[in-house]
Amino acid sequence: MESLWTGKSIEAALLFCVPGFRPHNSPMKNFDFLRPAKYFFVISTVATLVSIVLLIVPGLHYSIEFTGGTRTEIAASEGKTQEEIAAAFTSFQGTDLLPTVNRMQNGHFLVRMKGIDDKTHNALLAHLKSTLGEVTEVQYTTIGPTVGSALKTRAIYALLVASLGIIVYLAFAFRKIPRRYSPWKFGVVAVATLLHDVMVTVGVFVILGRFTNFEADTLFITALLTILGYSVNDTIIIFDRIRDNVFTQERKEDFATIANRSVNQTWKRSCYTSGSTLIMLTSLFVLGSESIKWFVLTLIVGILLGTYSSVFVATPLLVYWNKRQKHH
Repeated sequence: MESLWTGKSIEAALLFCVPGFRPHNSPMKNFDFLRPAKYFFVISTVATLVSIVLLIVPGLHYSIEFTGGTRTEIAASEGKTQEEIAAAFTSFQGTDLLPTVNRMQNGHFLVRMKGIDDKTHNALLAHLKSTLGEVTEVQYTTIGPTVGSALKTRAIYALLVASLGIIVYLAFAFRKIPRRYSPWKFGVVAVATLLHDVMVTVGVFVILGRFTNFEADTLFITALLTILGYSVNDTIIIFDRIRDNVFTQERKEDFATIANRSVNQTWKRSCYTSGSTLIMLTSLFVLGSESIKWFVLTLIVGILLGTYSSVFVATPLLVYWNKRQKHH
């Protein structure tokens, strides 16, 4: 009986199981990922600049963890509207609360206002019950403005330190690459791509904050730091293959050809990894607790951007930088 493991069957198995594998003399051609790069550069640059502007004006809707103040979640009797809740807080005598009321998906109302002490808090609850009828306070938090300012500063430092650490780590990891390619370029390009991912993600949530009850809190900063770590993984996979191909390149093969071949060999692996993660995150977003939904959505947006940028932004940017330096 003829063996099932013929040369063609083995090649077919490798083609199916190993991303980037191409059998000898295969008629399949590599896709030129660098050709549309200029269009993606324009899209990514515009998206980043718009996100920076949005971060300044109107800016993120910060939670009281950063701004200081009081946040309370209340459950009112059925039929109460957002306007009625706001009117009840506004009519409270003795201090101007400056309330902001948002209706949550579970039917409760989330109210942000200026900081109040325990005495005022008790008086406010009595006022709400007399005005609205049956009212239950589900959650109550007060944070001073000094603590909020310190948390914001630490969050910025965390992002900067993480970015610097990634540059140094990649420069060390790629230290054996030929000098003409410079290991520092890989680190700088990776971080530039990550900052694009983070800024565009922030821009998306600035827009969401105008239409929903989203607030940027410490969990949001945690999600951004997670995006930094996860997105650089996709970029490193491609950069690592570029490094391997540099040492095994064919004679007189330019860097753009090497980089494009590396992307063709690895993009499926990146998509498979990101896809499996997104399946899990989507399940968490749909079925998970209300308290983590914004965190999960931030990760979903960031991972989608990271997968896109590692292929269509990071690698073309690295190629352009090397080509520009070669011409000079």
